Amino acid sequence: MEKEPYGHSPEGKYSNESPPFEDPAAVVETKGGRIGEAADMYGNVATAEDYGYVTRGLKSRHIQFIALGGTIGTGLFLGIGKAFTQAGPLSLLLGYTFTGIAIFAMMQSLGEMATWLPLPGAIPQFCARYVDDAMGFAVGWNNWYQSAITLCAEISAASVVIQFWNGAVHINVAAWISLIIVLVICLNIFAVAIYGEAEFCFASIKIITIVGLLIFAFIIDLGGGPTHDRLGFRYWKHPGAMKEYVALGDKGRFLGLFSTLVNAAFSYGGVEMVAVAAGEAEDPRRNIPKAVRRVFWRILFFYVLGSLAIGVLIPYDEPRLLSAIDGDAPGAAASPWVIAIYRASVPVLPSIINAVILTSATSSANAFLYTGSRYLYALAQNGQAPRFLLRCSKRGVPYFCIIVTASISLLTYLSCSSGSAVVFQWFQNLTTIANLFTWVSICIAYIQFHKALSAQGIARETLVFRSPFQPFTAYFALFFFTIIIIFNGFHVFKPWSRDDFITAYIGIPIYFVLYAFWKVFKRTRWHAASEVDLFTGKAALDAADAHWPERHPRNLLERIWFWIA
Repeated sequence: MEKEPYGHSPEGKYSNESPPFEDPAAVVETKGGRIGEAADMYGNVATAEDYGYVTRGLKSRHIQFIALGGTIGTGLFLGIGKAFTQAGPLSLLLGYTFTGIAIFAMMQSLGEMATWLPLPGAIPQFCARYVDDAMGFAVGWNNWYQSAITLCAEISAASVVIQFWNGAVHINVAAWISLIIVLVICLNIFAVAIYGEAEFCFASIKIITIVGLLIFAFIIDLGGGPTHDRLGFRYWKHPGAMKEYVALGDKGRFLGLFSTLVNAAFSYGGVEMVAVAAGEAEDPRRNIPKAVRRVFWRILFFYVLGSLAIGVLIPYDEPRLLSAIDGDAPGAAASPWVIAIYRASVPVLPSIINAVILTSATSSANAFLYTGSRYLYALAQNGQAPRFLLRCSKRGVPYFCIIVTASISLLTYLSCSSGSAVVFQWFQNLTTIANLFTWVSICIAYIQFHKALSAQGIARETLVFRSPFQPFTAYFALFFFTIIIIFNGFHVFKPWSRDDFITAYIGIPIYFVLYAFWKVFKRTRWHAASEVDLFTGKAALDAADAHWPERHPRNLLERIWFWIA
């Protein structure tokens, strides 16, 4: 069976029996890696040259810093405060730790697939190839609206954060929203390298700040602050380590712990972005495994130690924090970190932290515009979105995908009338479920990928990156995220709240309606392991591997820098 040109036969797009029209290695040698990859995906050079293709403009340091801090936004600085006051310090620590373990398991699975086949957008293509075209459609559009809505959430959060300063209070919030929208579009529309440099700078600021806050927490806890008050774990004794939520006694404490899992899921949202950027990374077979391994340190230092630090610095019934959350106080006023700084009587720092939170929100908005556009691009490659979205500029930017995704950010102007904090909360709840469905889909795709390797006689020892304890790791993460999806809205039943119920569970029918639509419309079927397409696009990537230069450190400083980035 001869392979049809791209888009002529969507049902048979992923067939491992279909040879490419032209030898990918030869195209890479004569036309370059960019056109070679495109020709291997689309089936011929003419289509590749007509539409263009993304370019591998993200350097190693871009990828490593994106992995460490690329999508850390308001969740870690602001959203964590609500979970803390709701559940207490031990519940917060355990919730972020348990979720972090599941996230790491999921990322190990995704890293293995993304190293095997580093494609732009990646996740919708993995689901369509390894599981079912209908799942690729569902997860692709689910990911896209998740990224687009999170873009709105972060812009909304940034417009709130700016109002922390008195000089910004009387300026219409629409002005700040417009400024941030223009900024993130400019960072994305010209070249992926510009986006990479911006994220490198933003991530550096966030990493330095979080490390600084952890050191600050350590010093204050041991009595090194201006008040010389040694805190220890006093707030774990009074008012307590675990707060009751919804119910009383052990049941209430358990529900408080469970409530932190949903908040943690939002804070971890976007961690899979490393795989999305794999299709535009230099030397992906070397840089993606390194970036995936860095996720462990991101979880440990930023989220686990961060939640521990908050728990020892302030009590969960701190009046200023409760008042700021209940009153929708702007910016850093609702951050437990800033409340801790006020309590320690350290001047100036609150404004600095607010500035960092502002850059974090802007950085996160920048990152989600990028990921949303690449998910849309992946859908177009799958034949599940309009073909005009495949068009790329000479610098390899899918500009139509960026324009369409950025247009959703106009929804942020709703916050001008309904209150930024209310809109942010609504967006946060909606995107949490979308995140969880993305992670569930990744786990299912990996399980199928693992089966396909075995069925097609590919030894795992030949893989560049092998995640440990598979496929049990993927099954564990799949079970964990499924439980959160099912029970995330437990609090809406007592007392009953229709609006909260819709917000908590609207993501479930959205995902399954998307899946059912493509399933019925295209009559797709679940791929048998022996029929899974593991190779379309791989030959050109393999040929390009030989063209990436080896990097050898020349001195101690370079050795340290190469280890970091």
